[in-house]
Amino acid sequence: MSESLLIVLFAYVFSVPDTSMHIDRAVHPSFPYNLEQPNAIFEMPESLKEISGLSMTADRTNLAAVNDEEGIIFLISKMNGEITKEIKFWDDGDYEGIEIAGDDAYIVKSSGTIYQVKNYDTDSLKTHKVKSFLNKDNDVEGLACDPDSCVLLIGCKGKIAKGEDEGATFKKAIYEFNFTNMVMLNKPAFLLTLPDIQDYLAHLEMDHDNLDKLQKDFSSERAEFKFSPSGIAIHPISKNVYVTSSKGKLLLVLSPEGKILHLQKLKKKDHAQPEGICFDDDGTMYIANEGKDDKAKVYKFLYKN
Repeated sequence: MSESLLIVLFAYVFSVPDTSMHIDRAVHPSFPYNLEQPNAIFEMPESLKEISGLSMTADRTNLAAVNDEEGIIFLISKMNGEITKEIKFWDDGDYEGIEIAGDDAYIVKSSGTIYQVKNYDTDSLKTHKVKSFLNKDNDVEGLACDPDSCVLLIGCKGKIAKGEDEGATFKKAIYEFNFTNMVMLNKPAFLLTLPDIQDYLAHLEMDHDNLDKLQKDFSSERAEFKFSPSGIAIHPISKNVYVTSSKGKLLLVLSPEGKILHLQKLKKKDHAQPEGICFDDDGTMYIANEGKDDKAKVYKFLYKN
């Protein structure tokens, strides 16, 4: 083969577009779970019919849960879904989220009150009650722990706090609570808005699952914002923030900077009322659903890296 022909062939090979990289990762981000096929389903007993928060214990052997009626921490085996222990921490109340940080548990009430339960799994358990500027109008429902920065993320399905209320009908806020100095920051860590979701949906390709339904749910013509945080968790590997919404049956994924990476509808027949979410160290995801006309269920999804 002549030298000139080799040069022509070389130029052709390196000028052909790489069709294998045609997909825009910003448009079709890789979502590492198959929500259509849970790897396990745990049915909860009647005492957890109204399960409203979910976390992983520090030793990674149990899930920790609360319901929205009793001041009890329920420990649930992550292997078979059976309750292994019940721990009374306070009086009855509307408890909406739980997070375990080392030997301590943090529980949040819908009114915004935070309960720090020191040494929660010992006989020396002691509960400290911390009031925040949030109240029943903010309707707190969602709690996550970021151990790297010693903060809790607290989601509000109701009004956002005073000072951030312009156009609040189409905004939902997630606040930060520093559990080292026990202080809530005034400015939201994340502000979820209708225009941001509409912008995300506008950049999805037309064959995206449920795109038509999502566009209808988040149309500007709707009188309400069809997203309200009901559960929050930070992914142990990607550090992305996963937020469930019982309203609309949705799962939203945010980058640590707050950019929308993924939005997906959950099947109503499986996720009647998604109220809690947490992760194991290997990325295994658990989503808890209140029981409406059936038993409450916890769904387990393996991580696909």
